[in-house]
Amino acid sequence: MKENCLILGAGLMQKPAILSAKELGYRVCVVDADDKAVALPFADEFRKIDLKDKDGILFYAKELSECPGGLALVFTAGTDFSASVSYVCEKMNLHAHSYEAALNASIKNRMRSCFEKEGIPSPNFLHVTKDDFTACKDNAGALLEEVLKKLHFPFVVKPVDNMGARGCRMVRNESEFFSAVKTAVECSRTGTAILESYMKGEEYSIDALIYDGKFIVTGFALRHITFEPYFIETGHTMPALLEKSVHDQLISVFALGAKALNLTCGVAKADIKFTENGPMIGEIAGRLSGGYMSGWTYPYASDLNLTKEALLVAAGKEPAAAIARAQKVPFTPSQLCRNKEEPYELFEVPCVRTSAERAWLSIPGKVKYIENINDYTDRAVFDILPRATVSLGSDVEFPRNNVEKCGNVIAVSHFREAAIQSAQDAVSNVFITLESNNPKTESFLNGECDETEKGFPPYAFGRLSESQLESITGSIPASKKTEDFIPEVLKSTEYINRLDWNYNTILQTVRKFDLLRAKHPALDARKFWSCLMRGGLQGAVYYSDTQETNLNER
Repeated sequence: MKENCLILGAGLMQKPAILSAKELGYRVCVVDADDKAVALPFADEFRKIDLKDKDGILFYAKELSECPGGLALVFTAGTDFSASVSYVCEKMNLHAHSYEAALNASIKNRMRSCFEKEGIPSPNFLHVTKDDFTACKDNAGALLEEVLKKLHFPFVVKPVDNMGARGCRMVRNESEFFSAVKTAVECSRTGTAILESYMKGEEYSIDALIYDGKFIVTGFALRHITFEPYFIETGHTMPALLEKSVHDQLISVFALGAKALNLTCGVAKADIKFTENGPMIGEIAGRLSGGYMSGWTYPYASDLNLTKEALLVAAGKEPAAAIARAQKVPFTPSQLCRNKEEPYELFEVPCVRTSAERAWLSIPGKVKYIENINDYTDRAVFDILPRATVSLGSDVEFPRNNVEKCGNVIAVSHFREAAIQSAQDAVSNVFITLESNNPKTESFLNGECDETEKGFPPYAFGRLSESQLESITGSIPASKKTEDFIPEVLKSTEYINRLDWNYNTILQTVRKFDLLRAKHPALDARKFWSCLMRGGLQGAVYYSDTQETNLNER
């Protein structure tokens, strides 16, 4: 009789957990608020329960414990509900971090307080509740005055209890303060935002198993974060390449942070920066990372099924494959750490090849259709993963959080640069055609931006000056190659080889336009090149299609 395994979440990020649990021989039961979640077909049983409803999940878990086979473990990955897992496990005497520890690792102001108490390097902070915000609604200056007693511009505001960078942004000046805090409070389940000092430096994501006093790093990636004032992860590259002393310091500070949160049995994930003062922790979660890292890029790079090892820990069993390959990491606390005692035995399971994950993005508008410009046969490209919410007729935005990206590509190679180039090439060849005459697209292409988001969304290739635009005259005749009409100002090396957010140069963009729209109406040259500089290939195609639509409607 198979033992039951309960997994919280049935979306794409939970698919590796469901499949790995089945490989281990469990009968897999899942809960999710969405009865159309994409990974449901892989499970043995489904119960529609919101992941916030910890008592509802507990009731179901007790049902499973009384079924033939009983209940062996409760688990989640890539969700923000590790506390729900710990709550159920604590009530049922199953293996997991304690509920209090899981709350420490889920609620950012609690997390920061734990770090502060134990002298773990992390940003200065304070929190703002919905009541604080409402009380100061008519006098935001009073609230800002209190904030500036502890922080200075720029600082970061984010919900205390959300993931995917929802509601998270940099506040660079007074004019951005009110709207940023308002959004963060609204994105918080508890109506609470945390404000913290901005940390400047390279950012890394690190996963780890915590088992029997051992802290085993299972994934160490460089994160590619851009598009100020937001923090959009346009990809990650694994393994991160950095000096050994820096590598060891980052792992050591992560371990000290996990100990400060009292994480003792399960997994942990850190977002951590190396600043001019050394490692500083952005956050630590008591779960495996999402964003394709734990379930895709690390297994590809290491040949270790991290999710399977984490499931074994949750079942009270030894993660034998991870332990067999684990290499000792010397404890190297940074000078900022008050505690200099090793919190766990530190290990790492290293990668044997490189995984490169990259996202593709869209300018604002409505999806008309999605296509690959070239059929992709590059064997280094392992996955092309469009986001389920991006489909024909759906609205798309230039992302303000990591949920608004359009999709991801993963490439793998023994050669680092080959993996990176293959991922970027694949992204550059995915194309989303937008519907014509869309107000959002028009506003974007006209360069409009909110006063509280100055400089956002960015230009694909940079903004031309008025004099540069005025130098572009005439028109591009109908169905003529636009490559033959590249204006002189864009032929310089300063422009022609610039990359946009989907890894196309201006020259590649022009050639792809000529492939996609070999037949096009006559185009005003200044407007065409302005749209291309602002919106890349999408902007150029949108302008041409809109001209075609308007001609046909006359």
